[in-house]
Amino acid sequence: MLLYTEQLDFAYPDGAPVLSNVNLQLQQGSFTALLGANGCGKTTLFKLLTGLLKPTGGKVCLDGRDLAGVPARELRRRVGFVFQDPNDQLFSPTVLQDVSCGPVNLGLGADDARRIALQCLGRVGMGEVAGRPVHHLSYGQKKRVAIAGILAMRPEILILDEPTAGLDPLGAGELMKLLRQLNTGEGITVLMATHDVDVAPVYCREIKVLSGGSIILDGPPAAVFQESGRVRQAGLRLPRITHLFEIACGNGKRADLPLTIGGGVKWLRKTCPYCATTPEVCFRLRG
Repeated sequence: MLLYTEQLDFAYPDGAPVLSNVNLQLQQGSFTALLGANGCGKTTLFKLLTGLLKPTGGKVCLDGRDLAGVPARELRRRVGFVFQDPNDQLFSPTVLQDVSCGPVNLGLGADDARRIALQCLGRVGMGEVAGRPVHHLSYGQKKRVAIAGILAMRPEILILDEPTAGLDPLGAGELMKLLRQLNTGEGITVLMATHDVDVAPVYCREIKVLSGGSIILDGPPAAVFQESGRVRQAGLRLPRITHLFEIACGNGKRADLPLTIGGGVKWLRKTCPYCATTPEVCFRLRG
C-alpha cells in the first residue's frame, strides 16, 4: 500500500472532533475521488496525509512508515498537495520563478530548476506563460501552474483539494483530462477531493465518501452509487444521469443504472427488463 491511514483521529485545539477512525488506503497508480459535503473534513484529512497537521490519534503511513518518521524533504518530494485556491499556493513574482522554487529547495542548481520548471509548465499546457507575472493569470491558468509547481518536485502521489472548484465546465473538463493523463500516462497516483458527483465516475476508478468524520462508503463508482440512500444521507446526490434513470425505471435499487452519459447511451441500447421494449419506448409509456 503506497499511502494509508490506520484509525486516524483528529480534533482541533478547542476539542471539536473532525475525523474519527478513518481508514484510507491508496494503491500505487490509483485515481481516487474523496466525496463529501462542504465542511465534512476533506481538507483536514488531506493536510494530515501531507504532514501539514498531526493526528490526535492513529497514524498516517507512507510505504509502511509512519509519516512522523519520514523526513520533511522526502515527504514533500513524494507527496504533492495542490490547494483548492491557487492563490494560497503561488507566491513568486513570475510563473517560472514559482514553478522553479520546488526544485531549488531540493538542492538543484538554477539551470536545472529552470529546465524542469519549463518541462512541467509544458506538461500542463502553460509553457507560453512562463515569463508572465502570476497575478496576470486567469484562475484556471493559476490552477494549472500550481499543479506544475508540484509536478516539478516529481511526486509519486498528487493530492488535490477541489481541483475543479471555480472553473467553468470547459476548464473543469480540461483539468480533469490533464489529471487522467498524469495518472494513466505517467503513473502518478491521484487523490482528489470533490463534491462534484458527476465528474467523479467519469475519471475516477475508486470513490470514498466522507461523512460525519468517517469514511462510510469505499469502492468502485458503481458500487458506491448503488448505495443511493447512504450517498444522500452524506449530503450528496447521485450523478444526474443516474437520477434520471432512477426516476424513469422507478427502482433505485438496480445495480446497473448508468453513472455517465456514455453509460446511459449504452444502457438505452439494451432491452428494458421490465417491459421487453427498448428503454426509449419504455420511458414514453411510463411518461
